[in-house]
Amino acid sequence: MQPNGKLERIWIKRGKRGPMDPRTAAQLVAGLGLIDNANQGGKRQVTIIAAERWAELMQELGAQLDPAARRANLMISGLPLQDSRGRLLQIGGCRLRILGETRPCERMDEALPGLRACMQRNWGGGVFAEVLDSGEIAVGDAVSWITAAT
Repeated sequence: MQPNGKLERIWIKRGKRGPMDPRTAAQLVAGLGLIDNANQGGKRQVTIIAAERWAELMQELGAQLDPAARRANLMISGLPLQDSRGRLLQIGGCRLRILGETRPCERMDEALPGLRACMQRNWGGGVFAEVLDSGEIAVGDAVSWITAAT
């Protein structure tokens, strides 16, 4: 495994366009996603943003917006998400496979004018992933890239 990052924040979305509820811990279910989250199953089981990239976006826009406005499920620090499609991410005792870049929607400009365009560069919208292992994750958990054994 590569050097560790950290799970900084967890949010659960109750429903489409619904509020993002902060949590200190959450349950992941393999092949499904986060328990109680509106988006379960399919390819976008969990969405993830990087704290450092969010800070860059806020600096670029000269703003301070709560990262919950991004509407992602998880925020990690210490690991970049750019060009991570196909990689395995370990969060606590759970593995997630990154399936692609999350494209920002028009709601981002509702939260902060210009945010959507900024997020479209350098994977600023984060990533979406499928859950490979069931288990609990908690704020403060170690986050690492899993590298294939050679």
